[in-house]
Amino acid sequence: MSSNPVAETVASLMPGARAELTELVAFRSVADFDQFPRSESEAAARWVADALTAEGFQDVALLDTPDGTQSVYGFLPGPEGAKTVLLYAHYDVQPPLDEAAWTTPPFELTERDGRWYGRGAADCKGGVIMHLLALRALKANGGVPVHVKFIAEGSEEQGTGGLERYAEAHPGLLEADTVVIGDAGNFRTGLPTVTATLRGMTMMRVQVDTLEGNLHSGQFGGAAPDALAALIRVLDSLRAKDGSTTIDGLTPGAAWDGLQYDEEQFRKDARVLDGVELIGSGTVADRIWSGPAVTVLGIDCPPVVGATPSVQASARALVSLRVPPGIDAAEATGRLRAHLETHTPWGARVSTEQIGQGQPFSADTTSPAYAAMADAMAVAYPGQEMQYAGQGGSIPLCNTLAALYPQAEILLIGLSEPEARIHAVDESVSPQELERLAVTEALFLRNYAGG
Repeated sequence: MSSNPVAETVASLMPGARAELTELVAFRSVADFDQFPRSESEAAARWVADALTAEGFQDVALLDTPDGTQSVYGFLPGPEGAKTVLLYAHYDVQPPLDEAAWTTPPFELTERDGRWYGRGAADCKGGVIMHLLALRALKANGGVPVHVKFIAEGSEEQGTGGLERYAEAHPGLLEADTVVIGDAGNFRTGLPTVTATLRGMTMMRVQVDTLEGNLHSGQFGGAAPDALAALIRVLDSLRAKDGSTTIDGLTPGAAWDGLQYDEEQFRKDARVLDGVELIGSGTVADRIWSGPAVTVLGIDCPPVVGATPSVQASARALVSLRVPPGIDAAEATGRLRAHLETHTPWGARVSTEQIGQGQPFSADTTSPAYAAMADAMAVAYPGQEMQYAGQGGSIPLCNTLAALYPQAEILLIGLSEPEARIHAVDESVSPQELERLAVTEALFLRNYAGG
């Protein structure tokens, strides 16, 4: 990184940033209160609120959102007549999965091979720290030249929509000229990237019932309809032979015309086993950024250990559908439900329950904020030009903000590059990326204020 006062300040702040991220990662702030204590999320929210207060933010508040979680808000006034920028991150995290499978404890930030490991280190507690670093660097070098609104969501990973509904009920709260969503990531480490599109999502529980109770598989198997077998049949119908998503009436999505994803690099990033084929058709970018993708997230059925020789009376699954830009998520939800109902065999009783939904998102990359970001990235990443990529994941708040504030420019950056392994065991963040993106954001705010 070329030497400049902002970069030098951020570099000097990195030891403190690591200490803060260590504190924040230590909170087991999974917003699934059937599995994790609510007190852990509330403590993380207070940590963020205290950090904002210490930075001079006004109107700092813990917002009780309709899904029973808390988002943290604060306002940092800038010069009179300045533009307003909303900085977004979330402090809730995915469950750690199998804690025993982690090389080091998931809620203890640990340095290894030049990276910092811990649940939420990249997604998205690191994003909270990134925003704080950028603001501190500006304050040390002439001041923050814009009004800043800061919002840290408490249930983004659960997709329960609390902040979206709160924002709709309080439409002035998050209004801004530009929104910087700190919950995306570079295409790869060292390559500055803005995320131009997000797939939407819907999640649905499907239950199949065939019998009043389980039956002896020797006495009744072969004629008695097996609910688990019926469920497997209907789930299999969601994919073509090559693994492509095939939901009746759902269009495949447009071809991706931006930055392409080399297939061998994708195999490496996804840790695909030797000899195992990728699924789907088209380019990798088509498949993961602009096409639909169905995933069976879980199945309720007897575990192998302890299973009895029984024909199953009931079986249940949780199905996720990623919805490409250009397709309405509500329409996709209806198509998924109809498909599940139509393809359940043997007249088995099938019921579905939608438990989450978010619309896809496409940004206007011709807006002035993108030019300001490109200039900032060129300084923070010498010799590299800003790239445009898609993201297969969903951030439902983006569409809520776009609908509430159609004049606002929305940019997505962040720390979730492929090596970060977000949502997986051994999630980590690159401290170099944290440093460069904090510099990027500080320079962006300065560029944007002067534009």
